[in-house]
Amino acid sequence: MIVSPPRGTEYKGNLELLQNPLTATFCSNRCPGNVILRTYDIARELRDAGIATIGGFQSYMEKDALWMLLRRGKQPVVICPARGIQTMRIPADWRIPADWRVPLDEGRLLLLSPFASIQRRPTIKIAELRNNLVLDLAARVFILHANPGGMVEQIAHKTISAGKPLFTIDSPYNTHLIEMGATAINVNNCATLFSPVTST
Repeated sequence: MIVSPPRGTEYKGNLELLQNPLTATFCSNRCPGNVILRTYDIARELRDAGIATIGGFQSYMEKDALWMLLRRGKQPVVICPARGIQTMRIPADWRIPADWRVPLDEGRLLLLSPFASIQRRPTIKIAELRNNLVLDLAARVFILHANPGGMVEQIAHKTISAGKPLFTIDSPYNTHLIEMGATAINVNNCATLFSPVTST
C-alpha cells in the first residue's frame, strides 16, 4: 500500500520512508519507573531489529526513545513536530533531542508537519492534530504508558476503533490498556511481534 502525507503537509528529508510499515510511539509525560526501565530495553531491541518508527517525540520518554534510535540506530524514523517546520532549526547535538542532521543526510529521517511556519509552539489542540496525523500514517501503535483519562489513552481508543494493532509494555501500570485490547510486549517478544522493515 502506498502511503503519502495529506495535501499541504510540509516535509524535510526522505519522503520514501512513508512506504515502510511505521510503528507509532506514544507515552504520557508521567511514566512509572517500572515502565521506564523496560522501555530502554525494548527500545534497544526495536532499534537493533530495524523497526521503522513515527511519532511526535514530545514527552520525556518519547525523547529518550528518539535519542536511542538516532544515536545508534539505522532504521527509518519519521518525526512529526507539533509546530511548523519551514523555519525550524535542525538540532545538531547528541544530547536532547539528538542530532537530526546526520540521519537526514543519510536518508533515514523525515520531518513531517501539516502546520504553517507561524505555528512555533505546541498547544493541546495542535498536539492532538499532530497525533492524529501520526496515527493515520502508522501501521501499528506502541504506547509505552498512558495515564488513565489522558490524551495518550484517547489515542489508544482511536487505534482500536481504527482496527490497527495496539501494543504496550507488559506492566501492571498498563493493565487498563491491555484490558482495552492492547497486546503486552516485553524484551523477549517485541522484535518478533513487530515485523522488520525493508530498506528503502
